[in-house]
Amino acid sequence: MTGRCWMTALGLMVMTAACAAEDATQSDKPTEEIALIKRDRTPITEFTPRELEETVDNLVSAINQSGLEPVQMVILLKHLSTFFEPIATGANRAMGELEAVGNVLGPSTQTNMDSGTESQTLQNQQIANAIEDGAQGIGVSPYDSFNEVSIRNAVAEGLHVVTFDTDLKDSGRALYVGAIQEEAGKLGAETLIKLLPKGPGTVVVHGDTSTQWYDGSQRTFGVLDALGKTGYTTQVVQAVFINGQENFDLDQLKTLILNADPPVVGMIGVFNISYRCVMAAEATERLDIPIVTFDFDPKTAEYMQKKRIKATIVQRQYYEGYLVPYILYGIQHIGLEATKQILGPLMVDEHRVNIGVDVVPADKFQAYNDFLDQIGSIQ
Repeated sequence: MTGRCWMTALGLMVMTAACAAEDATQSDKPTEEIALIKRDRTPITEFTPRELEETVDNLVSAINQSGLEPVQMVILLKHLSTFFEPIATGANRAMGELEAVGNVLGPSTQTNMDSGTESQTLQNQQIANAIEDGAQGIGVSPYDSFNEVSIRNAVAEGLHVVTFDTDLKDSGRALYVGAIQEEAGKLGAETLIKLLPKGPGTVVVHGDTSTQWYDGSQRTFGVLDALGKTGYTTQVVQAVFINGQENFDLDQLKTLILNADPPVVGMIGVFNISYRCVMAAEATERLDIPIVTFDFDPKTAEYMQKKRIKATIVQRQYYEGYLVPYILYGIQHIGLEATKQILGPLMVDEHRVNIGVDVVPADKFQAYNDFLDQIGSIQ
């Protein structure tokens, strides 16, 4: 019995020593190896924004060295369909990689942004709910000044707020993420100018020059500024987004094509409803007019396949959604200034992160469509 007891004690001593050795080995490992953020790799194609991808990698590296803790955040979209669907895809993917606590929220379908305040009121309520629920960060695509007070309230409560798609520069938000709209407009005009015949001629701009929609007007003014230096006459047709009133746009565009003096030699639409330019040109049997559009609406894609749209300027919606949670996570873990320093290659000023746009010519339609499919960003 005594011998067995000693054998048992010896066995326990050996097991204890082994466990102690294992614990020592574990403690020698860097703490960050326990729960490092690991990104899903983006396929490398001619359309992959490599500088943006590298910047996110650098941000992840800095966060991984800071000692990871969960971050509660909410991402608020105008809606979850059509244009915003790739944004939701990117945001959900990033939040999954970060294991962030929170949701991507928005109405399930697009509403009439100009016909009422239901969606705007809902977004204000969602911001108030985020404050009450103890969120540390909010990413929001605001309805211009309608949501400014709510964002200010969130900032006053200590929440980090990042806007995307639409900016509210006077709201107290920490950063804006998206395209720089005036530059995007100029790029669209420059793309069209290369396709125009020698002047004189009229270029139709399907856009928005009102002051109510800042980003929309900035993109339109960018187009007009670039075209104004060429000697072509420009005529603006106000874009209408209210469901059921698409024919108003078409009637205005058709009338201008038929009556413009000098004749119409080109068209550019600066929003995701740009495909209406093609519908108007076809209705007036002016298939010779070169047309450049914005975004990658399914109808736009259809006309690109038919070569009726010569090129489209595509905002990187997926990357808007993907980058915002990483920025909010970075601000919480390493601070705003350190985050901005890492984002430096993408920043155009102290508060705006430019993720750029893609110029997609018609002959690259399938290649670009394949890229969007690979990242899960098909609208």
